[in-house]
Amino acid sequence: MKFILAKKEGMTRVFGEDGRARAGTILAADPVVVTQVKAKEGKDRYAAIQVGQGARKIKNITKPVLGHTKGRGFQAIKEFRLSGESEQGQAAVGDEISANIFAVGDVVQVSGLTKGKGFAGVVKRHGFHGGPRSHGQKHTERSPGSIGGSGGRAGGRVAKGMRMAGRMGGDRVTVTNLKVLAVDAKAGEIIVSGAVPGRRGTLLEVISA
Repeated sequence: MKFILAKKEGMTRVFGEDGRARAGTILAADPVVVTQVKAKEGKDRYAAIQVGQGARKIKNITKPVLGHTKGRGFQAIKEFRLSGESEQGQAAVGDEISANIFAVGDVVQVSGLTKGKGFAGVVKRHGFHGGPRSHGQKHTERSPGSIGGSGGRAGGRVAKGMRMAGRMGGDRVTVTNLKVLAVDAKAGEIIVSGAVPGRRGTLLEVISA
């Protein structure tokens, strides 16, 4: 299992050996440092590797976190679950994981938070068609319509999970089956096929499938 934390830089295109252009996303993958290795037989009861990414001022970090990271200030700390103990033995506290762990052709999945878009109505949030554009329609062009009422299937109340207006975006999304198109170990960049969640600068988790 290969994994790393990377920041979304933007999109580009990569030309393959057949001359065809493929859309890709540039991920800035600075080296991450292993901060903890968890074992299934230990007190944690599961196998995982915890890594720290980026740099942060020491004054802005709490003492418990600072003690855990041995005095190093990381911008983000993430944990990756392992499927077996054999993978756990490959890493030790203090080891660095860089972009060259991936190779062209690897299939990965990328997880992160989507763009936050604020409060949105049902037309934008759920794709509702809205009301009719004629026949006396006045103020209901983008309204949701009936949400329950008496005698309905919910028995006079609003059913749980009813699609309504509300806050849109900011959800954790995982995109699978992305291929690594290029790796620049010197620049610390990975280019994966297709689009990934988030804006420029969003911290993403890249895991080999």
